[in-house]
Amino acid sequence: MHAYELFTAVKPSIVQDLFMWMREEDRNLYKTALTSLANNRKLRPAFIQKKTVVDQITWMHKTLQLKTSDMIGEHILQVYFMQGQPKMLAAFCDGLEIPHNGKGQVDGELPENLDAKKLKASIDTLIEQFDPALVSLYLHTFNIQTPDGWGELSKALKSDNRLKLT
Repeated sequence: MHAYELFTAVKPSIVQDLFMWMREEDRNLYKTALTSLANNRKLRPAFIQKKTVVDQITWMHKTLQLKTSDMIGEHILQVYFMQGQPKMLAAFCDGLEIPHNGKGQVDGELPENLDAKKLKASIDTLIEQFDPALVSLYLHTFNIQTPDGWGELSKALKSDNRLKLT
């Protein structure tokens, strides 16, 4: 899946939480996301900024569902998970024994393959500790970090009903 497809499939409440986190924790990041999306649509950012916060987020979500917003969407997801969900990322890396900085940022290169047993155990742990819809979005986002994804993770995303985006 591409980022724009993830934004099409994910529950709107997850996207609302994502943007509200940005707005509350890093106003400059929120403004940059809004400006990038407005510029991508050839709109003046001020036009979008005049809307209510709810309308801004709704507009950004709809815009992120467009193929032309794919790169912006992928970047937004990466930043959100790296800065807004470090405990989830660290738990995932720990479960797969991927070296990281303690906050989920991988030290070195991502592995070429994921161990199926460790992956299943890691997914189970994440589902127990975090919102399954958010876990699913994270795992889908992680899987697009390599051109063809990871085989075992792709299988899990397709077969594990707990990881459905909708």
